[in-house]
Amino acid sequence: MAITIKDVARAAGVSPSTVCRALSTPNLVRDETCERVRRSAAELGYSPNRAARGLITGRTANLGLIVPDLGNPFFPGVVKGIQARAREADYALFLADTDEDPAAETQLVRTLAKQVDGLVLCSPRMSEQELRGFAAQTPLVMLNRRVGRLPAITFANVNGMRQAVTHLTALGHRRIAYVAGPRTSWSNRERVRGLRAATAAAGAALVEIGPVLPQFDGGVAAADPVLAAGVTAVIAYNDVIALGLLSRFNARGIAVPAEISVIGFDDIPMAAMVHPSLTTVGLPMESCGRAGVDLLLGLLQDPARFGTTRRELGTQLMVRDSTTAPPNA
Repeated sequence: MAITIKDVARAAGVSPSTVCRALSTPNLVRDETCERVRRSAAELGYSPNRAARGLITGRTANLGLIVPDLGNPFFPGVVKGIQARAREADYALFLADTDEDPAAETQLVRTLAKQVDGLVLCSPRMSEQELRGFAAQTPLVMLNRRVGRLPAITFANVNGMRQAVTHLTALGHRRIAYVAGPRTSWSNRERVRGLRAATAAAGAALVEIGPVLPQFDGGVAAADPVLAAGVTAVIAYNDVIALGLLSRFNARGIAVPAEISVIGFDDIPMAAMVHPSLTTVGLPMESCGRAGVDLLLGLLQDPARFGTTRRELGTQLMVRDSTTAPPNA
């Protein structure tokens, strides 16, 4: 005879609704209660029936995730955290890539919203007006983007850039370039804001170049303008652009960091593998993904409580071999 959720509830000494919450949104239930429910479910051999649960709750047990570019190593790190947390909560995950196209992103949101209980939008490129409209129609959480009081998990971009500028100016750099990411990128605007404030406070000159595509080729294309700007250091919007810069500098015989220092942003795995290894601002990508799912599950359970939740995760400068004192310092 099939074990039901009522059997688990009876064994754990809780209500069936508490069993549902403990197995699907454990952040809403006390740790000791969750553990008791999980132990009872395991001992009884209980396995949730998705179809039956959907009929009872009106939910699909599916979550949707939309990212701008899976070719960028930043996003798989976030996806890994989202997938792991969704699996723990017994949700399936639908993943879509917009290829940095805001129009495609808008269409994917419309399509996926009909098939899932809620959406995670990672670094969405669409307009604030569109995001507000979709948030009014379907539960959604943004990662690496903030719009008003919509639910969001972001990184401390401003502080990350402050750390990068402090590092460079401590080494003696006084003229610094920034290779910008997409115009539609919220994180790029935040990083520019942090850079302008930090360089002004340090009395350093800032040369802004771009925007460029947030890809390796974007960094390659930006390298010559960076050198023409007469700077002694350059900070890239992300690590992939920074890797493109390193490649072009090498092709031109420009020694890094002896002739120019380079800093990236994200701390993707390749940042530590290249030569010279890349100094970069590290982001807790996997933690961001997990936090995004936790927030979305909370939003599904209690929209009034979680509907305006915003959380910022810290950043950490990772000093490696691509930065040193400027030439003739």
